[in-house]
Amino acid sequence: MALGAGDVKDLPIGETGVDGLAPLRPTRVVLDADGHVGSALRRARESLGLDVDDVALATRVRGLYLTALEDFALDVLPARPFAIGYVRAYALALGLDPESVVARFRREAPDADQALRAPGGVVAGPKRWAWLISPALVVAAAFVGWNVLRHVDETPAKPAAGIARAAVAPHRIPGPARLGPPLPPPIEAAAPAIYHTPGLEAATGFDAPVTPVVPGSPFAVGGAVYGAAGPVSGPAAGIVFQAKRSTSFIVRSGAATVLFARELAAGEAWRASATGGLTVEVGSPSAVEIYVGGLARGVLISPQTALAQLPIKTGPAQ
Repeated sequence: MALGAGDVKDLPIGETGVDGLAPLRPTRVVLDADGHVGSALRRARESLGLDVDDVALATRVRGLYLTALEDFALDVLPARPFAIGYVRAYALALGLDPESVVARFRREAPDADQALRAPGGVVAGPKRWAWLISPALVVAAAFVGWNVLRHVDETPAKPAAGIARAAVAPHRIPGPARLGPPLPPPIEAAAPAIYHTPGLEAATGFDAPVTPVVPGSPFAVGGAVYGAAGPVSGPAAGIVFQAKRSTSFIVRSGAATVLFARELAAGEAWRASATGGLTVEVGSPSAVEIYVGGLARGVLISPQTALAQLPIKTGPAQ
């Protein structure tokens, strides 16, 4: 069954993504195969709730060119290398594979450049006066050369004034060179300031402030609890990880087997049934609070943590 622009694909527990790596997000957007690539990009953008101005801010591509790309108005787009660059930037902004999207654009919009043609009005044929032009050029060159040689023979030699002055000038030892302050670097050599998309952090929740958790505070249910079934409070609760803001959360058994992979929202948690051989990988360690026996013990201090040797930060969540 083909997936549309707004369809999503969940990663079941135990499966891995490309090259054996589980994706950090449980869903991904797939381009619609119907129509041209421009209309497919428009439907993918609309399925994410974005408008053309949002994509223009993220890619620094003018909205006029993005709209022309969606309408497949190729005559509005600039030169082909720039148009391909716009397609690649558009795909990256929507979280798509840029190379596959560019390949589809090349198939649907083949390069129309052709070899240069002869200018109009020029008639190709034998040159009638070519046999007269060559002898005339030879005669003109001989005449000019003869005049130059005669002028050189008649010009009297003049003494080299510069050499005479150098001979009578006193010998001077040059002193140390004096250098002024260094010049500032040219504008084009300075590194541009890092561009921050307005409102991006607030929309995604990345680096959003987290309410500190007092060590020893009891576990409070704030969303779904995944993992092993059992109590999440009291001495029998075991180890529970709770997200204080949205972050990726992957649990592996050994080096390759993925037991759990999900983008945990704020308040969602995962309960461990055992610790031997399990490893937790998170996108933002400071966003995950650890509860042992139903009580807060601090936040993770590393993106990858083995549960058998769990390092626990004694301070509150940052």
